[in-house]
Amino acid sequence: MNEIYYLNGKLVPREQAKISLLDYGFLYGYGLYETLRAYNGKAFRLDNHLARLKFSGERLGILVHVGLIREAVHDVIKANGFAQTRLRISVSPGEGSMSPNLASCELPTVAVLAMEYTPPTPSKYEQGYHAVTSDIRRNNRSPVVYHKTANTMESMLARQESRRAGADEAIFMNEKGYITEAAGSNVFIVSSGVLLTPKFEAGILPGVTRVIAFELATQLGIKFKEINLKSEALLTADEAFVTNSMVEIMPLTRIDGKPIAEGKPGPITGTLIKAYRRLVKKETK
Repeated sequence: MNEIYYLNGKLVPREQAKISLLDYGFLYGYGLYETLRAYNGKAFRLDNHLARLKFSGERLGILVHVGLIREAVHDVIKANGFAQTRLRISVSPGEGSMSPNLASCELPTVAVLAMEYTPPTPSKYEQGYHAVTSDIRRNNRSPVVYHKTANTMESMLARQESRRAGADEAIFMNEKGYITEAAGSNVFIVSSGVLLTPKFEAGILPGVTRVIAFELATQLGIKFKEINLKSEALLTADEAFVTNSMVEIMPLTRIDGKPIAEGKPGPITGTLIKAYRRLVKKETK
């Protein structure tokens, strides 16, 4: 199917969506993006994604026009008409000089991409993700590690590690040896009935689905804590899972070839999965 994209004020077929070779998103990886999911023609938690995008734009000097992007997302969803949609919002400073100078960029590039999305099968949720520990270390002092930037080379390299190992995800540690996040998701473990996840300061992206997991845990009376976690915490956990907007809440059942607990999804993870799906149904009906 020929997807319809939004690019700089226009809806265009995918093959007509072109940007300049001097666009700083292409030339230097200087840009921001958000990936989100639409259910039944409605973007889930769009405002949360736009708030994060605007926050990062203010910190990194990229103009983010929230109202314009919100309208563009709605237009793209409607134009494509998919029952389930994977959306990507991309924003860069736009075209500038070949010699790096942010001040040379006058008009930002704004794009909204869409494709039909097929979620993981029920059997995948029953099996859970297998992960490897990446050899790449996150730098929690980097000014960009807390933002969803266009430069995702570290994550792509880690994904290649996981694929070579026959796994689904790769988990990063920071330079102090603490778990940060996975290549495409946030990481949670359950220990003695308490939900644990790395501190923001460890060097993680403030995931939209991560926050939803906190909301649901509060509603369900599940205690949660943000703490520093060593890699061993995964092997001693009662259960574990990862979160992102596309897979929602996905059980994590193996790490580096070893089972987490009994090597199958745990009860708290299952409860959160069901609660998440109820929330989606409520907010996208």
